[in-house]
Amino acid sequence: MIYLLGQAAASSPSPTKPLATALLAMPTAAQFGTFFFTLGLCAGISFAIYVGLFFVLRPLVRKWEKDTLILILGVSQTPLTIIFTLISLKIALFNLGDSGEIMKWIQKGITAFLIAALTYWITQLFTEAAVTYLKAYARQTEAVWDDVLIPLLQNFIPVVTYIIGISLFFSSLGVDLSGIGLALGSITVVLGLAVKDILSNFFSGLVLLVDTPFKFGDIIATSDGSLAIIKQIGIRVTKLYLINEHCEVYVPNANLGNQTITNLSRPTTHYAYTIPVAVRIDADAMMATNILREIVAGHPDTLANFDEKLKSLDSFYGLKEGEEDKLSKKEAGRKRILVEKEINIQLNKINAAFEKLIEDIIIVEKGGLDVQEMKGLMKDYMEILDLMGMVVITERKGKRQRSWLEEEAPGKQNLINLVRLWYEAWLEDPDLVLEDRDILPEEWEQKIEVLKIKLSKLFQTISNPGVNETRLDDYAVKFLDWIETNFKESSTAWKEPQIQITDIQGSSMQFSVRFYIDNIQLEHWRRGERVKNEVRREMIRRLRLAHIYTG
Repeated sequence: MIYLLGQAAASSPSPTKPLATALLAMPTAAQFGTFFFTLGLCAGISFAIYVGLFFVLRPLVRKWEKDTLILILGVSQTPLTIIFTLISLKIALFNLGDSGEIMKWIQKGITAFLIAALTYWITQLFTEAAVTYLKAYARQTEAVWDDVLIPLLQNFIPVVTYIIGISLFFSSLGVDLSGIGLALGSITVVLGLAVKDILSNFFSGLVLLVDTPFKFGDIIATSDGSLAIIKQIGIRVTKLYLINEHCEVYVPNANLGNQTITNLSRPTTHYAYTIPVAVRIDADAMMATNILREIVAGHPDTLANFDEKLKSLDSFYGLKEGEEDKLSKKEAGRKRILVEKEINIQLNKINAAFEKLIEDIIIVEKGGLDVQEMKGLMKDYMEILDLMGMVVITERKGKRQRSWLEEEAPGKQNLINLVRLWYEAWLEDPDLVLEDRDILPEEWEQKIEVLKIKLSKLFQTISNPGVNETRLDDYAVKFLDWIETNFKESSTAWKEPQIQITDIQGSSMQFSVRFYIDNIQLEHWRRGERVKNEVRREMIRRLRLAHIYTG
């Protein structure tokens, strides 16, 4: 019957021709059978993959404690369900063959929605999983550029992904975008001239990214003298928090890049303050110098010789007293200073051990290293690892042996454990604010993590130096410099208080008291001014008691 209708449609233009064409385009019973079989098979495979990913793999990932994988599975569940369904339907419809315009449009529609689902999934993977992993990775590195680049990528990549996805969505539906592309090109030229300032700010932001004059949380002094905190570097503007005004200001990147910026947080968060003070002309200058030095050294938050600080601490008045179960300022300060003194002793031991390692390397590296010399160097390095708080773990599988470093259990007297005790004692300081409870652990755990990574790299280099066997001493020297400059100084002799007579005017001697404060980022960036005020107040009290203060 279908054949006769087809012949009739071909021989005469009658109203039955569209109907005949439609009937000819209808799938056969065999094609329908193949369609349902393929659909069921694809649905079964998709269901098996779904169960494997989200009901079998997820509990295993939770046991492995892989946060990134857990996050990937979490953001993928809904999009993958839609993607599996659309792919199954598309494969099944393909078996129906060329079944007319309606089926072609159905195929195009499925392809378009598949592209939409893939675009959404890729965007979610990046914004949720990839960015989270990159931020975690950035916390383990000292580089500044990644802290700036990640927020830019977080805002920029999704926009690009959605633009590409939308273009592919309409292209799959057969929409010709060439005209739109030409129109957009013309509009872009016009807009480029109209928004040149925005583009200038954008590229200035990229320059700030490359130069990295500051990072998030740094304290800077702008060209007009304002103290500000870097809160966010955006595509067009940088967000600053003005300390004294307690407000946020948004500075175009081009303007910020053209300013002279003083970064108060580099090279360290120790910052020097100077207090001028006058004493009577007939006062004993040496006695006045000793009083002023004792005052500065006695404050828990200034830098000075540890023994001198412990000796002078009790004579400093006006500090916070203990409340309920909290320690007083003096008790918390004493506890922190004692631990820091132990850290300093440990760092001196590490420096001595590194110097011995470097001397041994210089002696044996001439002419290359043999097995015995390598064992001797590794023995020296094992002593350093013990002082640091790391142990070597060796695993043997057949003839293959693999070694790596792991942190020792808490309780032993090593650098890592002492640093943790130190910042935990710091957290008992009654002057700290709530956000400091996060700043201190995050800062020092990041430093500890970088320390462990560097120790592992040096361990692998010494274990298997290869072409670097004549440069092992350079690596050791570089590591020792990093500890001193980027991790923890072994001593702060040059940062001890400096008391100088600057002038003699009439009936008074003018003194300049210069001292460093330990971490100006704490207490919502007001720590420096608080300590300076307390030191000045104590100077007035002590000099009046000595009857030599003139104001």
